Amino acid sequence: MSQAEEVVVSTSRSAKGVSSSRPAPATTTLSPPRLIELSPQNLYDKCMALARNLWWSWHPEVTNMFRELDPIRWRQLDHNPIALLAEFTPERLEARAAELVLYSRINQAYRRLKEYLAGESTWSNVHAGVLGSKPVVYFSAEFGIHESVPIYSGGLGVLSGDHIKSASGLGIPLVAVGLFYDQGYFRQQLDIDGYQHEEYLQSRVEALPIEPAIGADGEPVMVQIDTRSGTLFAKVWKMSVGRVSLYLLDSDVEGNKPEDRELTSRLYGGDTRVRIRQELVLGIGGVKAIRAMGIVPGVYHLNEGHSVFATLEAVRGRMDRDGYSYDESVRRVARQTVFTTHTPVPAGHDRFDSGLIEEHLGPTRDALGISHDQLMGLGRVEPHNHNEPFCMTVLGLKLSRRANAVSALHGHVSRKMWANLWPWRIEEEVPIGHITNGVHVPSWLSWQMLQLYDRIFPVNWMKRMGEPDIWQKIYEVDPGELWETHYALKNLLLQFVRRRVSRQCRRRGESDEAVEMARTVLDPNILTIGFARRFATYKRADLVLGDIDRLFAMISDPDRPIQIIFAGKAHPADEPGKGLIRKIANLRHDPRLASRIVFVEDYDINVCRHLIQGVDVWLNNPRRPLEASGTSGQKVVLNGGLNCSILDGWWAEAFDGRNGFAIGRGETHLNDEITDRRDGEALQKVLQDEVIPLFYDRDPDGLPREWIKMMMNSISSLAWRFSAHRMVMDYARACYVPAAGGVSCDMTNR
Repeated sequence: MSQAEEVVVSTSRSAKGVSSSRPAPATTTLSPPRLIELSPQNLYDKCMALARNLWWSWHPEVTNMFRELDPIRWRQLDHNPIALLAEFTPERLEARAAELVLYSRINQAYRRLKEYLAGESTWSNVHAGVLGSKPVVYFSAEFGIHESVPIYSGGLGVLSGDHIKSASGLGIPLVAVGLFYDQGYFRQQLDIDGYQHEEYLQSRVEALPIEPAIGADGEPVMVQIDTRSGTLFAKVWKMSVGRVSLYLLDSDVEGNKPEDRELTSRLYGGDTRVRIRQELVLGIGGVKAIRAMGIVPGVYHLNEGHSVFATLEAVRGRMDRDGYSYDESVRRVARQTVFTTHTPVPAGHDRFDSGLIEEHLGPTRDALGISHDQLMGLGRVEPHNHNEPFCMTVLGLKLSRRANAVSALHGHVSRKMWANLWPWRIEEEVPIGHITNGVHVPSWLSWQMLQLYDRIFPVNWMKRMGEPDIWQKIYEVDPGELWETHYALKNLLLQFVRRRVSRQCRRRGESDEAVEMARTVLDPNILTIGFARRFATYKRADLVLGDIDRLFAMISDPDRPIQIIFAGKAHPADEPGKGLIRKIANLRHDPRLASRIVFVEDYDINVCRHLIQGVDVWLNNPRRPLEASGTSGQKVVLNGGLNCSILDGWWAEAFDGRNGFAIGRGETHLNDEITDRRDGEALQKVLQDEVIPLFYDRDPDGLPREWIKMMMNSISSLAWRFSAHRMVMDYARACYVPAAGGVSCDMTNR
């Protein structure tokens, strides 16, 4: 240990005669190294401080440190370090840390977190300085940060989580606002017939990294939202995600009616009235909460329509605080507002009837000094059409000056969908741009691939992950080493799947033979395809099953077989989606397919992480153009997997013929049945003619050289383009800085 390093010595170790300091050599005048007395309580407090900031979740060296304390309980507790530490006394933790020689690692991790939080040399300070005094407030109905914090359901939430993680890494002054779902989204279990059942579990606040948010008056924040049918109250929790504070509103407080105390219990639960009340708490309550904490936003970023009531409360605040007229306040708030739409079909946008709007927004309307018809007009494409309901997306588009879709193709779809809002413009001039989604690299990159990149890429390459030149270094990796790393990750995936599937069999009371078969299902030497996402019918999970005999021929080929892993949830009210799950899960009863097709229950961030890090091919086959963007395939890229996808969402602008596989040519038919038949045939053709031959074409050393070359092409051309750092930098340049009064940029992806 050098003189500059800290010496970490516990009191118990000192008592055993271990020297607590080391004198400097006689030839130097350096002072002895600084002594840090790490008592059991000090050690425990540092570990808990690490656990209470979700920064740890994208630093594998810290995650590994927690895991080593008790690997079995770590897995059983959904990788929750707070719940894990609650099972240790300070003395037991110290003993375990001594046994594992963790003192210096704990101290180093704690010091790195403190340095990270205090760091001022960030991308934002150079490129988005105006935001320093005008922070961004980012609203989303869900945030997928880590599996131990279950306040997300799927892609939108994971995208929001990745967004705020990258904002933290870039140093962008941003606070986030969401809802605290104490029952989260459901846990999925399939019965013996393959039918999905939902189970909701109560989260223990004491096991989560949250604390009461404190207002400018030094008291815990409580907001109230007036409606025609009474007042809603919500307390506010604070969660730290690196440098970003995430504020979560919770309606389970005294003063609310029993049904309103349950309002924020479940994500996307309940009927239309529950939905509008949730969105009222998120939007109106969220702005009130920010105001109570003394935060003055420079930018409002509304991620999807769920939170757009925030604009009305922001307008009311302008009128009340600054004395502006309603019209002038609308103009000023709209200039500050960024609206992101994620939904490419009209039916997917929240709509409410006139009665629900008046019941819930009547008091706000009174404060704004506008009529009911004026308020309804803000949410209508045709303001004077009294038969048209109030649409949240329409309000978001009208009360923002910067709106964007989440991929280039989705931009075209959105401009066409909402062109009637600007009847004087041609479709190409409709003011909806696009910023293509990306993923937070440190969260989704496997530890094994990180080690490989760290050896080849420049020092501190993570700080430059949005630069294309960095990723060209992948061509310097030895092909054999890249393949061995991927093969190791694949084996880890199959071990995980076997554990999960055998556990599923035991829970369903299946035979010992079935449980034993589950423990040996799948083969690491076989081409492994992954399909995991929300089981909405347009995502066509069963497309590969269109010609079952042809599929069986590929699965059972003695020389070049394939195997497929499925995972995903259907919304509790989506019976067709549940039917798809049942259809696929019950393939285990077909003796021709049982050992080569598996369904993994309870898809979440943890299951996703294993799948995207270990599959050979990631399959995505939505009905074009209904996939707004998609990000799961982007996570696969980072870990060396290849995409095989319909040319929709992000893949429509990513595929170049050398970095993966395309299903079809991006064409659709007016008749969905014909489109599905064509795409099903194209999928099986590309598997048979391109994917399988390339994977099994080996050189004398057993390496699939051309496949590995495609892996490198994928990483070099896609990893930088579809990173969340690039995405957030695009938002900063094109949206945040101009909304806060800086210089404007075009809202287009690179």
